Amino acid sequence: MSDDGMNIDETLVGGAGPIRKRGRGHNKMEVNEATSGDVTYDRVESKDDINAARSVEGWIVLVTGVWEEASEEDIQDKFADYGDIKNLHLNLDRRTGYVKGYALVEYETLGEAQAAIDGASGTQLMEHTIHCDFAFVRPPPTGPRKGRMRGRSASPGRRR
Repeated sequence: MSDDGMNIDETLVGGAGPIRKRGRGHNKMEVNEATSGDVTYDRVESKDDINAARSVEGWIVLVTGVWEEASEEDIQDKFADYGDIKNLHLNLDRRTGYVKGYALVEYETLGEAQAAIDGASGTQLMEHTIHCDFAFVRPPPTGPRKGRMRGRSASPGRRR
């Protein structure tokens, strides 16, 4: 590949010569922004005390303990008090045609979802106690994995 196809950074690092970078994303403007510290990134709104994760479209609340003869209107009436419901999903059992026992309620903001969890969890819906929590949670932080290659050879192609 010729020098025309590669971006070359003209700065010398430790006297080793020019650094050749292949692929996209190596414009001089982007390098200057990254080194100056003026870059801002979009962040998902979150609170430090909750371990919830946002789905692609909103915050999804998992409602368990739903009675098998409950309807979408019953769930809508119960959870509309806490905010604007963006989406509501009530799974039905194919064999019986009854509700499987859970519902997914989607809200636009974290505050609405948290209010629904705090307000509706432990309350009665059609004489059954329901429990609410976030459908998606962040996994626990992982550090370096120790002992991952234990019992294996260093290269997968070599056999003992």
